[in-house]
Amino acid sequence: MTVQQAGTGASSDRAMHWNDVDWARCYREIRRLQARIVKATQDGKYGKVKALQWLLTHSFSGKALAVRRVTENQGRRTPGVDGLTWSTPRSRLQAVKSLKRRGYRPLPLRRIYIPKADGKRLRPLGIPCMVDRAQQALHLLALEPVAETMADPNSYGFRATRSTADAIEQCFISLASSNRAQWILEADIRSCFDEISHDWLVAHIPTDKAILRKWLKAGYLHNSVFHSTEAGTPQGGIISPTLMNMTLDGLERTLLAKFCRGGRNPSKVNVVRYADDFVITGATREVLEDEVMPLVVQFLAQRGLSLSREKTRITHINDGFDFLGMNVRKYDGKLLIKPAKTSVQRFMRKLRDVVKGNATLRHDRLIRLLNPKIRGWADYYRHVVAKRTFNKVAHAIWQCLWRWAKRRHPQKNSHWVRRKYFRTVGARQWVFGTATDKVLSNGKRELLTLYDIVGTPIRRHRKIKGAANPFDPQWESYFEERLGFAMMDSLKGRMRLIRLWLDQQRSCPVCRQMITKSSGWRLYHLERKIDGGKDTISNLTMLHPDCHRAARALGLSVVKPASAMGL
Repeated sequence: MTVQQAGTGASSDRAMHWNDVDWARCYREIRRLQARIVKATQDGKYGKVKALQWLLTHSFSGKALAVRRVTENQGRRTPGVDGLTWSTPRSRLQAVKSLKRRGYRPLPLRRIYIPKADGKRLRPLGIPCMVDRAQQALHLLALEPVAETMADPNSYGFRATRSTADAIEQCFISLASSNRAQWILEADIRSCFDEISHDWLVAHIPTDKAILRKWLKAGYLHNSVFHSTEAGTPQGGIISPTLMNMTLDGLERTLLAKFCRGGRNPSKVNVVRYADDFVITGATREVLEDEVMPLVVQFLAQRGLSLSREKTRITHINDGFDFLGMNVRKYDGKLLIKPAKTSVQRFMRKLRDVVKGNATLRHDRLIRLLNPKIRGWADYYRHVVAKRTFNKVAHAIWQCLWRWAKRRHPQKNSHWVRRKYFRTVGARQWVFGTATDKVLSNGKRELLTLYDIVGTPIRRHRKIKGAANPFDPQWESYFEERLGFAMMDSLKGRMRLIRLWLDQQRSCPVCRQMITKSSGWRLYHLERKIDGGKDTISNLTMLHPDCHRAARALGLSVVKPASAMGL
């Protein structure tokens, strides 16, 4: 499949308009530099790493991709202390040209507070200005290949291609068998983002030291009052999660160097870390308390960090522990991982608040408001023992919606309310749904129903290999296979879309990057429906959401190969 632009497109380094940037070329150039950075890091040639990072951060491709990231993510409309957002193509191209090292001085962050998971405490967030976000995104392009190459094998948080499901699966591997560890150290770092030593970061993070020091010392504004920052990296900065990960990398290697000798690990010490949350297994309580804990405390102290005494505890696997919203526990010798009770309660509290807060909302709009929340929560827990929990949650949701429907019609009896708001779909009864205005090919109106959480299939997650590096060309086919499986799973039962995705070689024809479940996609009509185009596979192509927005402005014409047209 090839893509042509209306008119003559400028080359990526001489773009005269934001929509003239050759994104496929930009991605290709950056990927090549990142692969060279990985090779140099593996060979221990840190001078070459520094030179390659310099090339990347001074390239047009790197700057363009950095600006694209900060202007097409969810926070693109949230300004920093200067109140600016790059919302027009002209301002974005101008931003690319303005990303220079010489004379760069970051502005203070705008401090806001958001509720933590418990709903009682507040978490501080720092919002950088657009230019600072772009500079961080640019330097992250050069730092991330190093971070991935040097990362601990069982670190899963804020890393490309890794997820909480990988961390939970590693917990299962480390604890399931009868000969595995029985004791767990649940560690919690006190104010991790806020207390990382600036001196340690500047000395050990392989990036531009001068730029890094400026970010760390930028300070923040709260209620128009400036506050200096003497420690920590702000939550909310694009590069902050990677800096935090690199600060904690080495913990697993430090522990295994002491307890794992000759391929044997008699103390059964294993580490599973997701960002700043981690658990450490051990054969006995004494091993964790007398040997592991002092090593962890010493490791963290070198970085200006410490454990929270209130939240750090040692538990037996038969008593279980909560990790990443899951409860991990053995029942009569069998390890079961279930949704944590606190997570279920928090989810139901949010759903009830949505329903109660929309007492007068139209039937179909409430369904569209609830479905993404229910589907997202179910997808998060679909890899663990969650079927019974899904049934309980489904019943609680039905009770909530029944009360909502009854309150709307206090003068009507239950039979009338049921006929108006609930349907029978196949073998399922009491389905919350309504007919929409869309007419199907059989002449009937489309039925919009609440997402069936009970019908969510439970499938075991395939854990990522610990040594897998998405920036190393040697692992490219492995990641393509994993992303392909995830995409096929998300399109299961939708054969038309699967065929379309495979016909275009699983990639977006605009940027030439792979279309995956995480990247998202939108259907693009080659001939617009208003001009007579139809919903046939020959008139459709799949694009990334950002590429779809740009496609109309570019005036794309897509030429499919014979294989894609079924010839």
